[in-house]
Amino acid sequence: MDKTAVVAVESRRAHPLYKKIVRRQAKFKAHDEGNSCQAGDTVRIVESRPISKSKHWRIAEIVARADMVEVKRDDPNI
Repeated sequence: MDKTAVVAVESRRAHPLYKKIVRRQAKFKAHDEGNSCQAGDTVRIVESRPISKSKHWRIAEIVARADMVEVKRDDPNI
């Protein structure tokens, strides 16, 4: 998906009967014009006009970059 980022938004709330904290996750497809986002980045999205069938959001800013560590393998057979 060129120029698209999938943004996961997590919410937590107490179950009405059992009072246990339940995590829910919603995923939004957001337009990323410059392909500047990477996996793990924290971004701010804003609602926009429909860009495609499932893309109705765009990335306003990148709040924090993810700490990515490059791992090199020593053995090519693994």
